[in-house]
Amino acid sequence: MAGHSKWANIKHRKGRQDAARGKLFAKLAKAIEASARQGGGDPAMNPTLATAIAKAKAASMPNDNIDRAVKRGSGEGADAVDFSEVWYEGYAPGGVAVYIHVLTDNRNRAASDVRSTMTRNNGSLGEPGSVGYLFEQKGYIIATGDEETVMLGALDAGAEDVRESDGAFEVITPPSDMPSIKDALEELGAIIESADVTQLPSTTVPLERETAGKVLRLIDALEDLDDVQDVYANFDIPDEVMAALSE
Repeated sequence: MAGHSKWANIKHRKGRQDAARGKLFAKLAKAIEASARQGGGDPAMNPTLATAIAKAKAASMPNDNIDRAVKRGSGEGADAVDFSEVWYEGYAPGGVAVYIHVLTDNRNRAASDVRSTMTRNNGSLGEPGSVGYLFEQKGYIIATGDEETVMLGALDAGAEDVRESDGAFEVITPPSDMPSIKDALEELGAIIESADVTQLPSTTVPLERETAGKVLRLIDALEDLDDVQDVYANFDIPDEVMAALSE
């Protein structure tokens, strides 16, 4: 889930990931395979693969699993699968825009699963281009540490923006520069809580508790689908409401 970039939302997502580690590993492996197939199996020459591997390691995915996924994607594994990348666009309750990233070996199954899940959870699919323009791919790092160190270090390393959020710092970067900026911050002593290439919304929709609960249930249901890699949405949920919903 990626909506309004509040620290509470990041913690909400991490809790769900920890609770579904097996399914998470399968999705991370799929992302690694797809990246290796598209850009080659050398992460030094394939920034997308490097990011996928870094994300897998951050989730404590075993190195053997990562290596096997790279080999499958590079065509070395006997069980290699060719995944198609598909984006679905639609709306959640409250007019929240939803941008769904899918990697699948069966487009018909993926489309059916996404459509039925949206319908069951008070959402609706839109036409291609209906909400995608609201999102922009960016590197997104959550870091903690000395304010001057994090802010100046990130900007010196090439970050586009740094802002304080609930005692942590949100660092926005060009997608391809995210790994190097993350490494630079770690060398300066910052603690990296989260680092990913994501889709950031240009505008957000404020939500009250009742609608927020419906939106999160829809996003959780979409993320539970095997073919869905990530779900991005442009909601803005106050910290106290997010905390209450996460209990």
